[in-house]
Amino acid sequence: MANFRNRVQIVGHLGNDPEQHEYREGKKLTKVSIATNEYYIQANGEKQTDTQWHTVVFWDELGNEAAEQLRKGMLVAVEGKLMYHQYVDAQGVKRYGTDIRASHFLAVTAAK
Repeated sequence: MANFRNRVQIVGHLGNDPEQHEYREGKKLTKVSIATNEYYIQANGEKQTDTQWHTVVFWDELGNEAAEQLRKGMLVAVEGKLMYHQYVDAQGVKRYGTDIRASHFLAVTAAK
């Protein structure tokens, strides 16, 4: 059961091409946004779609693979863990964020 701690799996469409950033230690970070959709019918019979956006980060070699293989619009499956962070924005306001740090990914379909 220890392997089930802080584990997340999502399947969704990429909202952007991968963005790569290199840090002074030589580490590379690749970031994408993935949209997941949930469909439901309201009480009045109207169909609704609830779209959630998730920031996914890939480090080093996995990030290189993601940058080479992934493109905006692709359907992708990602497995990883939730990572919480805080930062101070340009106006001095403390902000909080949640990312998925990917450990595996699979491009399910090619971009249109």
